[in-house]
Amino acid sequence: MGLRPGRCYSSLEQRPYTRVAIKVHEKNYVGAIPPLRIRQFNMGNPRRKYTHIADLVVEKGVQIRDNALEAARICINRFLNNKVGKDNYFMRIRVFPHQVLREHKQAQGAGADRVSQGMSHAFGKPIGRAVRVRKGQVVISVLAMQEHMAIVKKALLRAKDKFPCPISVKIHTDVESIGTRPSHIIEEITELEEKKKEEEEKAEAGKETEGKESKEAKKEQDEGKKEDRSKENKDKKK
Repeated sequence: MGLRPGRCYSSLEQRPYTRVAIKVHEKNYVGAIPPLRIRQFNMGNPRRKYTHIADLVVEKGVQIRDNALEAARICINRFLNNKVGKDNYFMRIRVFPHQVLREHKQAQGAGADRVSQGMSHAFGKPIGRAVRVRKGQVVISVLAMQEHMAIVKKALLRAKDKFPCPISVKIHTDVESIGTRPSHIIEEITELEEKKKEEEEKAEAGKETEGKESKEAKKEQDEGKKEDRSKENKDKKK
């Protein structure tokens, strides 16, 4: 059975009781949690001091599946990477899909009505995850400089077909509203930069020593040639 349309899961009228007990597994209402389809929540360069921020805001309370968020992330990130450069922006997904979606699968085709008849209020099997957002909530934020904000706004609006509700983009200067940036990424990048600097310094030092050695060797060769010439001149005079 293929993936059903997003409108089948976008309603917020009823909230299913999908309890997941971490310590006492016997109290689970769900047998297993489906894997998360969002591969990455932070993208770009978190080290730079940006001046502006663009927020993708939903205009309606709705339930968004994780595959829709992943599609929007890929669309926005690829456009920014091509137009702005990977070192000139920082993007973050501001929501997390906690809600577990369930479905009572039915058979399709001829004679399926007598095969798929079961409980009228079946609990269903977990098929995916979703996030429940309210009207005006920020879903994705992008940090960038002022000269790149037009491209950032265009990139965010390109993802409107990935969401089951209308969206809008708000640009402001409250950069700290995005929250703490990933420190482990910054530490890894600084370590790599320090290693590169050390390697460059070693290479330069090696070049200097080689240059000095070559100069000394040339001097020795010149001195040896001078001595040979002086000996030849003395022999000729004799």
